[in-house]
Amino acid sequence: MSDRPEFGISFVPSWENPAEALRLTQLADERGYDLVGIQDHPYQWRFLDTWTLISWLAAQTARIRFFPDVANLPLRPPAVLAKAAASLDVLTGGRIELGLGAGWAWDAIEAMGGPRRSPAEAVGAAEEGIDVIRLVWTGAHNRRYDGRFYRLAGVNAGPKPAHPIGIWIGAYGRPHAGPDRAEGRWLGSLGQTRRIGDTAGRDPQDRGCRGEGGPRSEGHPSCSQHRRSDRGSATRAVRRTGDVLG
Repeated sequence: MSDRPEFGISFVPSWENPAEALRLTQLADERGYDLVGIQDHPYQWRFLDTWTLISWLAAQTARIRFFPDVANLPLRPPAVLAKAAASLDVLTGGRIELGLGAGWAWDAIEAMGGPRRSPAEAVGAAEEGIDVIRLVWTGAHNRRYDGRFYRLAGVNAGPKPAHPIGIWIGAYGRPHAGPDRAEGRWLGSLGQTRRIGDTAGRDPQDRGCRGEGGPRSEGHPSCSQHRRSDRGSATRAVRRTGDVLG
């Protein structure tokens, strides 16, 4: 995983104009952007399904990588989410990462059949979800896990991802790196990125976030902020950053 900041675009995944999403994505691909992040709000009736949209866009681009920004864990069981991400990673030649959110908008999640969780429960479920995802990505047989929120009872996992998929946590607040369950990145809002940039004496919009040479006014800028750790910070980031989005 590179230590340099990576830059990309994000846009509203409205079903009213998918051609615009394709145009922006292909432009970002041509101009050398790193990433396309797609919001994942399955309960939002105005939005296309995130994984379906990513699949369609990835098939019409050459090099840019994609991630859900961020996958709604309460509505996407982690074992199935892991298989979907690994499958698409194989089909795209290693161009998929996984943004993960513990949950938000609980009324909407519950209306769609998902669980309502307290903040502590959401964090605990996210920690277990990361464990399950990593187990499924091993591609091994007879995978077992017995957690409070999620279980595996002898599943034969597969396919293995084409590359080591990063688990990137969507949260407010500063991430805390440390050895834990997974190597990960933190996905912060642009406002939070600005605050961190101010502390460092730099404005993230001075260059790639605003799209120097890229699609400026056509789409929303996206900054993927990350810290690197030996075995990752994804779970610890969930535990320590407070309000986790999904």
